[in-house]
Amino acid sequence: MENKKRNKIAEVLGFYKNSPYVSAYQQDANIRSSIFMSTIIIALELFMILRYVYKYIIVGKEGVTVTVSSFFKYTRSYWILLAVGIMMLVYGCLYFTGKIRKNRVVSNILITVFAGVCLNFGIYVSFSDFGSGRMIICFLTMVLYVACLLIWRPYLSIILLTLISFEFYRYIDTRAVNKQGEIIGVSSGDRINYVTFFISLTAIAISIYHQRHREAIEAEKLYKASVTDDLTGISNMHHFTQRATSYAAEHSDVLYIFFNIENFRTYNNQMGYIRGNEFLTGFGRILDEVFLEKPHARQVDDHFVALTLNEDAQEEISLVQKKLKEATDYEVYIELKAGGYIPGDKLEDADARACIDKARYAAGSIKNRPGELYREYDEEMDKGFRQREYVLNNIDKAVKEGYIKVYYQPVMNSDDEKLCGCEALVRWIDPVVGFLSPGAFVPILEESRQIHKLDRCVYEIVCRDIRHSFDNGIPVVPASLNFSRLDFELMNPIEVLEELVTRYDIPRELLHVEITESALTSDVAGLKRDMDIFHEKGYAIWLDDFGSGYSSLNVLKDFEFDLLKIDMVFLKNFGQTENSKVILKNIIRMANEIGMKTLTEGVETKDAVDFLEETGCGRLQGYFFGKPMPYDDFVGKLKSGEFTVSERPIAK
Repeated sequence: MENKKRNKIAEVLGFYKNSPYVSAYQQDANIRSSIFMSTIIIALELFMILRYVYKYIIVGKEGVTVTVSSFFKYTRSYWILLAVGIMMLVYGCLYFTGKIRKNRVVSNILITVFAGVCLNFGIYVSFSDFGSGRMIICFLTMVLYVACLLIWRPYLSIILLTLISFEFYRYIDTRAVNKQGEIIGVSSGDRINYVTFFISLTAIAISIYHQRHREAIEAEKLYKASVTDDLTGISNMHHFTQRATSYAAEHSDVLYIFFNIENFRTYNNQMGYIRGNEFLTGFGRILDEVFLEKPHARQVDDHFVALTLNEDAQEEISLVQKKLKEATDYEVYIELKAGGYIPGDKLEDADARACIDKARYAAGSIKNRPGELYREYDEEMDKGFRQREYVLNNIDKAVKEGYIKVYYQPVMNSDDEKLCGCEALVRWIDPVVGFLSPGAFVPILEESRQIHKLDRCVYEIVCRDIRHSFDNGIPVVPASLNFSRLDFELMNPIEVLEELVTRYDIPRELLHVEITESALTSDVAGLKRDMDIFHEKGYAIWLDDFGSGYSSLNVLKDFEFDLLKIDMVFLKNFGQTENSKVILKNIIRMANEIGMKTLTEGVETKDAVDFLEETGCGRLQGYFFGKPMPYDDFVGKLKSGEFTVSERPIAK
């Protein structure tokens, strides 16, 4: 209890250490107050000097002869205060315009000198006024200025006001004389008023200090919120770009680093978000330790950035990796990936965010490469990066201007090899860069969370082509549309398809929904709900790319699909190994037994066709029957009879 009281008293008196931000905030406040004080003082002193000139020189006062020396003698205190006021005003203006470097020691010395001169002037003038029977207004005014406008620690305010007030009182009480040379002294009534003023002024000064101190703390909280990452406490990207710009201007050979914590999503899912957040916070502390005063920040999720000297980069990256390994419990596999970029003389390199994008691209090039820690951005990467930038900057234009095209790949019945459907595949034919295959832009759009723009465009083109076939008497077969995990996050696929089906007036059974196996790993409940609605509306649903990754039979147990699409990986090097054939036979048999139709893609040889027909796979897709082709070519093969439409199209 006693300690709490002592701590409270110490806090009231200002015996605590301020943070650098609070100290800087209070210093700025003092400089602003000094500018205000100096402006008023300059105006008043000029007025007093001009008044003296007018009264004693221009008009002249009877019996008083004014010489140059006597003029400066009688106005000396005005000139001193005027000079100090001008000095403080000039310094304050330079301070806030950035023309001089902010220096706390210099600022405090100048403010102390300024306050001392102001108080000395107040004492000098008021002593003279008191002896002439006038009030000590000048002294009171200067004390108010110094005590209330400037920020002093409470204990300093008490000491300062006590010493000044006591000395001034003693001075006028024992030395002030009237015109007859008699010591006047302070009357008892004035003593009471004087003590009351001292107590009130001290209380006000302490109150003002604590008010401004609270303002400084609140400002610091707001500042920290604007420059720090909410989770880790290190800088955010806004603050990083500001610091990086200054740091790069001061150092000639710098390198931007992008850190990616590979497999962190799995760590988060298995260990829980609390442990995941603790992990990220710990990584932020590692960057604090390694990069010290150098710019570093959390960009987003498990991505972090830093700016350092090129000569220090390799050692620092290795140290970050070492500290991360020491801090990781290895319950889940975690690996650090880092990319670096050295800015050159290009205009874009003046932008810290653009430099980080290139470092990130370099880090992405070693993704899923165990044991490879660091890759630096080079000329070879630049081509891919430029293409990435082109895709991101032009996807909206490509959709609007019709650069996005749909190619159709035929799907055949295995028993009669007649056309029973097709898959809609996207291509980008650009007037500037030419033909772009899906591998050149789909991953980029997925990473940037813009894939839904592309997919929606494909869905509409397919519906428009189907409508065109109906209107022109062209045979129509069902078309399958690819849906990614992000499509269910970034748009409402059901609403999109329903709107297109209504607008183009086409049967729902002609549109089949292909969902990749990887899409089933997140928001299982939401995806199940959407799939149920698709089924209720009359759309068939395919499980795409089964076997391309770590396939789980739980997917077949937990979700209801109309067709299982077996990945082409099983037909790679077909005939050279019996394992693929055994696996394919069992997958097809299992699917048939649980009531799912089957389709195998990547069919390129007659041997594969015969084997799949024999094992009971109902539908085939691959180059053996035809490559993906534009709508006009697809229609041409229908008209020529090269494709014969089956009476058993793929259906729900």
